[in-house]
Amino acid sequence: MDLNAIASFLRSFWTVWLMLLFVGVLFWALRPKNKDKFDEASRIPFGDEGQEK
Repeated sequence: MDLNAIASFLRSFWTVWLMLLFVGVLFWALRPKNKDKFDEASRIPFGDEGQEK
């Protein structure tokens, strides 16, 4: 096994790894179970805490 064969194998493995990671993050973000958590987090910038006059 030479260096070019190893590099080719690792390049293809890297592509598979990134694809699995992307699909995993997409699945996690679009699960209905996480909707309430994301809705709550989306309202954080509009909160009145910490703005004293």
